Amino acid sequence: MAITDLPAPVVRPRANPDVDLAALASALRDRVDGEVRFDAGSRAAYSTDASNFRQVPLGVVVPHTPDAGAEAVAVARDFGAPVLSRGGATSLAGQCANTAVVIDWSKYCTALESVDVGSRTCVVQPGIVLDELNRLLAGEGLRYGPEPATHMNCTLGGMIGNNSCGATAQRTGKVVDNIARLEVVLYDGTRFWCGETSDERYLAIERRGDSRAAIYRQLRALRDTYADDIRRHFPTFPGGSPVTTWTPCCPSTASTSPGCWSAASPPWSPCCARNWS
Repeated sequence: MAITDLPAPVVRPRANPDVDLAALASALRDRVDGEVRFDAGSRAAYSTDASNFRQVPLGVVVPHTPDAGAEAVAVARDFGAPVLSRGGATSLAGQCANTAVVIDWSKYCTALESVDVGSRTCVVQPGIVLDELNRLLAGEGLRYGPEPATHMNCTLGGMIGNNSCGATAQRTGKVVDNIARLEVVLYDGTRFWCGETSDERYLAIERRGDSRAAIYRQLRALRDTYADDIRRHFPTFPGGSPVTTWTPCCPSTASTSPGCWSAASPPWSPCCARNWS
């Protein structure tokens, strides 16, 4: 297969153009533990990030807890409204701006839930800022490795979404190299932990009939189709663009399950991040 033989882009259905914003806002206020902002001022404030892009959101939800954020996704789904997670909004490429219900994790979902010094891992909520995490970990002699230039403001959830690296990546690797497990919430309401997966476990998940199984099957299909091209044409280095996210899915031995990676006991602290939808 030639490098130019790329798949056609997947065009997702447009958001429901007939969303009743008043009813959506009312349902969010009734069902979500958090702030719900559909006023013009809030929508304008959330219409951009650190980039030059601007998209006015349908509305904004600031959940008090990760569970409340998951409920906001459920409400939006009931109305056919898209959702967009927002962390520190330090993106230079518009990742935090779209015509959607924006879920801002950075105000309340900021906890360091636990630290396991022995395994050098911690569990965090998606809105915790990197500098704050490292301040809390310092007392245990730990530090989260990747350090983007926006470390004073960027959140762990946003770093995961962007696969951030920064100047330290040559030593510590990118974010993808420093995540032990993720708890994810899909738009259809499916919620699960994922991470390093054995071949047997991966096959068992694929045999299910749910949306998680569909994702795992698609990952395997992508790996089987493009792994050789990725190995051949994309360099392997600690820092760099998000395209290198695929390198862990392309192991040197075909027997390794796609999408399986783990941090191999680095001197910094991998994390388990919760509820980044």
